[in-house]
Amino acid sequence: MTDVDLVVDFLNTVDHETGTDVVADPHAWRRWLADRELTDGDTDVRAVRAALRAAAGDRREAPGEVSVPVLAELPVGGTPRLAATDVAGAVLAAATRLAVLGQWSRVKICPADDCRWAFHDHSRNRSRTWCSMQVCGNREKARSWRGRRSVGQ
Repeated sequence: MTDVDLVVDFLNTVDHETGTDVVADPHAWRRWLADRELTDGDTDVRAVRAALRAAAGDRREAPGEVSVPVLAELPVGGTPRLAATDVAGAVLAAATRLAVLGQWSRVKICPADDCRWAFHDHSRNRSRTWCSMQVCGNREKARSWRGRRSVGQ
């Protein structure tokens, strides 16, 4: 799993459209962790998720400061790496690697009120706004057009 996939998957453990939260369901959370070969820790993962969502542009999440233990390791004959002992550390280590590589600004939150899905902007000029132009973008553009049309009549 890539750093982008891990961060986006973690941010999307809350689904505002359906009102579900994987972290709130112990069975679903254990399955989510197992699928990614991660372990739960003592850190409040909801606080980490909220802070990361705010940092990615979710206007409804209050910016927060979180700190989790992450180790920098250099195995004998190996490559330096960031290592974590739990899911919060793994996600923050992945986000840190994205920031170092200049890729963090490509992690975005859909601005549609009924969506707020996290996504990775693959566009060349980093200008993508919606998680899906076919769904959220189209819906918002149609609302805007109807609003302009009703004002003009």
